[in-house]
Amino acid sequence: MSRHAIRIEGGRAVLAARVARDAHTEPDTTELERLAEAAGYDPVGSVTQRRREDPGTWLGRGKAETLTERAAETDADAVLVDGGLTPGQYANLLDRLPAGTELVDRYRLVLGIFAAGSADRRAALQVEAATLRYELPRLRQATEESLLNEATEKGSPVLDAERRVDRIETKLAALADEAAERREERRAAGLGLVALAGYTNAGKTTLLHRLADGMSVEEAGGTAGHDDAPDSTPVADDLFVTLETTTRRGSLGGRPAVFTDTVGLLDGVPHDLVESFGTTLSAVSGADVPVLVVDASDPVDRVREKVRVSLDALDVADPVVALNKVDALEPGALDARRDVVADLLDGGEGVPVSARDGTGVDRLRRAVAARLPTDRATFRLPNAPETESFLAWVRERGACEVTYEGEWVAAEFVARPAVVAEARGRAPTE
Repeated sequence: MSRHAIRIEGGRAVLAARVARDAHTEPDTTELERLAEAAGYDPVGSVTQRRREDPGTWLGRGKAETLTERAAETDADAVLVDGGLTPGQYANLLDRLPAGTELVDRYRLVLGIFAAGSADRRAALQVEAATLRYELPRLRQATEESLLNEATEKGSPVLDAERRVDRIETKLAALADEAAERREERRAAGLGLVALAGYTNAGKTTLLHRLADGMSVEEAGGTAGHDDAPDSTPVADDLFVTLETTTRRGSLGGRPAVFTDTVGLLDGVPHDLVESFGTTLSAVSGADVPVLVVDASDPVDRVREKVRVSLDALDVADPVVALNKVDALEPGALDARRDVVADLLDGGEGVPVSARDGTGVDRLRRAVAARLPTDRATFRLPNAPETESFLAWVRERGACEVTYEGEWVAAEFVARPAVVAEARGRAPTE
């Protein structure tokens, strides 16, 4: 294992999947294939098993041998495992594989995909830190105990990695402070902060376009399908494209707002891995209104599981839930999905919506607008140049209805409480 092997190699890959003997599903490599292809691998074979996890090699001994043979027969560059390997399982399984064959478990595969899509400094640092934390116990397992005992301040790959993690965490803390400052600056400017979160391919980015500027999917550069978008323009079918958040300006009920599309969750990714990207996900916890986008076309039990995991992993207690893709549901199927949301949110209501055709988007906008921090003030102002200057200021920071009454101007202003308080201090007098 390389000291800082952040990016995975790609190449020909054999896939391995296992489920417990009493599981209600069969082992399936479909999603692992999509992950593999997203990471640049070419799947050339698979091995599946239905049994309890082997503590030594993850697969049972016989299937581990089959996996080794399949890797040799296909001249595979890598073996991809659809689960998390302990350091001991990693070492034992790697020892069985043909020399030079890379072994990548699901968590490392996801990290590699993130690494490939991390263009900005914050995202790249988060991926590197998460990868090093993943690799450290495996590095310790692979390092001779005698060398660890004799390690000095120089020459130990374990100590090098630990120090690198410490340095990255210091940098990320500073970047998190900067992100928090930007949020406060936006609040001071009167902007409502809305963050979209949820599972990958639930339609978050398509919905972002709808909420922020009302663009059609076609105008956004995509298709008429239910695909998710990697950034602020195209709408594409990508499991993981980037850790970078996308922010667009828009308005809600006449009030200015910013809408942020955050990274999508993925089935089977553990919470500690999600928590590694806390700097990115702070856009959710720090928003005025988190919007949890759920693929309503999933089976009811999957909707329940995804909402439950999202609430836990994202640390949001009372989001607005957008039940997206309702145009793909059979008549009468929506009620069961809404019951799931009401159960998990203690009576909270899911808003049915279709990001593809715009159904329910106006209702969703009203639901989000109703959750923005709001205060209201009524002004009676002299009809004078300083009043026009004041009105220009408030219109940039909230919703303002103005009525001219001869020598006077009546203004009804709705905005963030702090902005309304500042407006009261700025309002011109006779």
